[in-house]
Amino acid sequence: MAHIAALPNPQAYMELVWEIVRQVPEGQVTTFGQIASMIPPPEGMDERDYDRLAPRFVGDAMNAVSWKDEATVPWHRVINGKGGISLPPESKPAALQRARLRHEGALTDDSEMADLARLGWEGPPAAWLAGHGLRQPKPLRRPPDDKPQQMALF
Repeated sequence: MAHIAALPNPQAYMELVWEIVRQVPEGQVTTFGQIASMIPPPEGMDERDYDRLAPRFVGDAMNAVSWKDEATVPWHRVINGKGGISLPPESKPAALQRARLRHEGALTDDSEMADLARLGWEGPPAAWLAGHGLRQPKPLRRPPDDKPQQMALF
């Protein structure tokens, strides 16, 4: 966990990440970046540096529970920003994550990628965020395009 060691209190950070992940409902997914976007930078850390490093910090927190398959944290619902599994493909945790995401309908049998536009979590309620001192998450779902597309004639 070389990345997360850069934080003033790595254990408290990981526990906060796990508490956020516990809020993700079955059948939905979130990303390392979305979780990171909810957590304000630790005191004394430059916001730009934090924004750049935070998804790795979240990844470190997820690695700490995925490899031991911590039952209280639905770690399998956390994927990368492209909608894929970031664990080594042939590892036991990756196989568990694939199986659980398929069971929940987040992956199909013929796809290794979750559809973030359809299954991306919108985050916890505003009151929950405020009660935990967290920020509104960056959205994973794109708003529907209300403008009809016109075909180009030339």
